[in-house]
Amino acid sequence: MLALFGSVIVVVSVVSGFLMAGGNLLLLWHPSEVVVILGAAIGAFVTSNSLKVIKAAFGDAIGLIKPPRYNRETYVELLKLIFDLLVKSRKEGLLAIENDISEPAKSPLFSKYPRILDDHHMTEFVVDCLRLMVGGNLDPNELETLLDYELETHHKEAHEPAHAVQQVADALPGFGIVAAVLGIVNTMAAVADSSAAELGEKVGAALVGTFLGILVAYGFVGPISAAMKARAEEEGKAFEVVKMALVASVRGYPPPVAIEFARKLLYSDVRPTFSDLEGSLKNKPPKA
Repeated sequence: MLALFGSVIVVVSVVSGFLMAGGNLLLLWHPSEVVVILGAAIGAFVTSNSLKVIKAAFGDAIGLIKPPRYNRETYVELLKLIFDLLVKSRKEGLLAIENDISEPAKSPLFSKYPRILDDHHMTEFVVDCLRLMVGGNLDPNELETLLDYELETHHKEAHEPAHAVQQVADALPGFGIVAAVLGIVNTMAAVADSSAAELGEKVGAALVGTFLGILVAYGFVGPISAAMKARAEEEGKAFEVVKMALVASVRGYPPPVAIEFARKLLYSDVRPTFSDLEGSLKNKPPKA
């Protein structure tokens, strides 16, 4: 929603400034320029990316309207889920959680935290990590290295849509120049049969192409790409939190300490306090 609000500010500021200077909005309406710029940008976007990235880019851009998937309450749920799994595995042995990780949707532990269960990528990551702990005799360093490789792959994949959109933003000023040059070509072709006023109108229309290319690039597409990248980094933090807690557990730390290690990784705006998290783990209401 904040991204949409920012885009509205861009439009209002540009239009208001133009009108305050005595401009006429109809002077900016040239559909041919829009077709050249946006059509070329979309074509280049489709050419340079796979279908998977194209779908993800549109999905992530639309998703900016929604609040982030992981907020303070969701992180508390995630930490509580990991805590419950670690406590059960420590009390009853690692094999005790085998049924939980084989069918998470039917697991009483996972079912207590529906927001985490609805995140299929997170659920799969947690389950895969626990399978390594249950079925493999990995030492902490081997487990941490393996999870680092997996997170590196995940982060790279999550940033691909933002990178693709940024490439479009970088190209838009160039496409604006293309539209302007085409407009000048038409103007030059009409020099012999046009008055000075008509030529001025055609040159102005050509310049609108440059204006639109720069405005769309730096006012909309570029900021959207930056917001998509920031959202991907925010959501990627949740996977790092899980990794930290599980690696700490394999190193021999008790569940409360492992969860505290994970809590320390969170950004300040979503990090629960030590006392609030401790109360949540013990099913106590947080302090007001």
